[in-house]
Amino acid sequence: MSALEKSMHLGRLPSRPPLPGSGGSQSGAKMRMGPGRKRDFSPVPWSQYFESMEDVEAENETGKDTFRVYKSGSEGPVLLLLHGGGHSALSWAVFTAAIISRVQCRIVALDLRSHGETKVKNPEDLSAETMAKDIGNVVEAMYGDLPPPIMLIGHSMGGAIAVHTASSNLVPSLLGLCMIDVVEGTAMDALNSMQNFLRGRPKTFKSLENAIEWSVKSGQIRNLESARVSMVGQVKQCEGITSPEGSKSIVEGIIEEEEEEDEEGSESISKRKKEDDMETKKDHPYTWRIELEKTEKYWDGWFRGLSNLFLSCPIPKLLLLAGVDRLDKDLTIGQMQGKFQMQVLPQCGHAVHEDAPDKVAEAVATFLIRHRFAEPIGGFQCVFPGC
Repeated sequence: MSALEKSMHLGRLPSRPPLPGSGGSQSGAKMRMGPGRKRDFSPVPWSQYFESMEDVEAENETGKDTFRVYKSGSEGPVLLLLHGGGHSALSWAVFTAAIISRVQCRIVALDLRSHGETKVKNPEDLSAETMAKDIGNVVEAMYGDLPPPIMLIGHSMGGAIAVHTASSNLVPSLLGLCMIDVVEGTAMDALNSMQNFLRGRPKTFKSLENAIEWSVKSGQIRNLESARVSMVGQVKQCEGITSPEGSKSIVEGIIEEEEEEDEEGSESISKRKKEDDMETKKDHPYTWRIELEKTEKYWDGWFRGLSNLFLSCPIPKLLLLAGVDRLDKDLTIGQMQGKFQMQVLPQCGHAVHEDAPDKVAEAVATFLIRHRFAEPIGGFQCVFPGC
């Protein structure tokens, strides 16, 4: 069973105590609470981990889109961080603090289209081609014709988009590429059960605290510290809750459609249904920012052919995995031929960079220093992996 499939099945199981060393040094202290002490599931602002936030306007064929980015650091190469499906740039918050303390670099964590606080004119288009073009457009909007050295780092869907971006030469100053827990064969196999996994998630949450608690206890994010900042970017308030006028317009719009029915009493029935729905929303005012179920037609395009695309990129490459259960044939041969560096980080879920931010930061920092892309700071010592 693959790491991604394991993560999906674990999401349906009761929570379990954290394993020693299963995350960064920060997360261990947070998760091991004494008897009688209650864990704090309150949300934490992005400003505790990033130095600044910016909305970048990027031009494309249809006009201008606005992409939310979070930044840290002022010198060194840019690490452009791409999150997984349904997540947001905030999933990189704890990792950002960890990597900035190890090497001299700049962080740009991006909310991809239809995710987080990014606003685009065509949010339904989540094709690999469009999302890869977004990355190139954002880089051009931020840095013009002379971008600094950039390393693309992506998790899951974001890792696939990073590879598509690199293979299409959309970032002219690209110096390195890192995929986190995404392998073509494993991903393609997991797609068959993805809809069942998504249907098994709660549709709504009573509060942000409730959403954070669910993410940790379900095993989706095993690091409470990361969950407290990351989940803020994954959920939003249900429409029609914050503004009475907004609620009224939603109800009236649906009632007007129902009135076209010929059955006697349909109007009163539809009103009661909407009243019940609004009560549910009031009781559970938060829901997911993106309905991943509706993106299924793009899943195949994200991952099919990914291994060969990754191997064909003529730059130094790093693959970080939660397990080596089923490396596909192309990557196995490529790894044996030394075409990329691979490191396995056990005792992590699918969200490796959230579960073990210190370990991921150590692996990325070592990769950057090994290739002389960045300078160590704070006395950081490289630990070279065996594979």
